Amino acid sequence: MSQDGAGIDLQTSLGYLLKQASSALRASMEEALRPLDMTVTHYSCLELLAQRPGLSSSELARGAFVTRQSMNALLQTLERDGQVTRPAEAPVGKALPAQLTARGRRDLAEATAAVRAVEDRMLTGLSDTERSAARGVLRSMVASLQTPPPP
Repeated sequence: MSQDGAGIDLQTSLGYLLKQASSALRASMEEALRPLDMTVTHYSCLELLAQRPGLSSSELARGAFVTRQSMNALLQTLERDGQVTRPAEAPVGKALPAQLTARGRRDLAEATAAVRAVEDRMLTGLSDTERSAARGVLRSMVASLQTPPPP
C-alpha cells in the first residue's frame, strides 16, 4: 500500500517491477536490433518461424503479442524484403503458412546474437541457480494468471 493507505506502493509492487523490467528489456532489445534495421516484433516473427515453420499470420500475431493486422503488414514487408515466403493461395482454409528464406535465416542469426547479448547483460550478476529460480517464479506467475480465478 502507498503511504496514504490507498493504492499500490510502486516501490514494493511486483507487478510494477515486472512492467519496469519488461519495458527496460524491450527498449534494450530495440536498441540492439536497430542497427540491423529490425524491431522486436520483426525479430519475434523470424524467431517464431525458425522454431515453428508454417505458422499463419494469426498464430504469429499471438506469439509476438501484436494484432493480426500488424502482423499481416509485417509479413508483407518481410516477403517484399525476401526474408519470408508464403504461398499465393492457402493450401487449406484461409491461412497462408509462412516460411523463412535463406536470407531470413541469416538475418535471424545476426538478430539472435544481438538479443542474446541483451539478455546476458540483463542476467549479469545472477548465478545459474538464481537464473533457474527466476525462470521458475516467472513461469508460475504466468500460469497463475492464465488460470481462471475461482468463482
